[in-house]
Amino acid sequence: MGIWRIALLAALVLFLGATMTSPAQAVTAQKKVLVQLREQGGFAGIDDRVTVYTDGCVRLSRRTGPAVDACLTSGEIRGLRRDLKQLRLGSSETQPPGADFIQYTLSYQGHRTARYTLPSTWSPVVRRLEKILQKYWAPA
Repeated sequence: MGIWRIALLAALVLFLGATMTSPAQAVTAQKKVLVQLREQGGFAGIDDRVTVYTDGCVRLSRRTGPAVDACLTSGEIRGLRRDLKQLRLGSSETQPPGADFIQYTLSYQGHRTARYTLPSTWSPVVRRLEKILQKYWAPA
């Protein structure tokens, strides 16, 4: 009986250890995405991603380096929210013929749309997110 209890206790400890999340994972899992931009393609093979969370922090990644986490200034988040009020996602575009096109994918309010040309309501949002990427992302 003693060995059975020890084995059961050991299995329970392993199971709980595998299913529990650390406090850092719990905080990350609770963040809600405000907007996400992904730029892919072109001859250079870019793959940039800017994810802005509702708390004003961002996660930035590029094909050529590690992801970077930062928090925006209050002015940056205000400007982004102002631009987002004008955003109209519309429908996705089909990929045009050729190889040197950048695909812009915006995710906002539960919708995701991919475009190869920037509509007028997309330009302010995309340019602002590109500036954020340039400002805060730096290779390690």
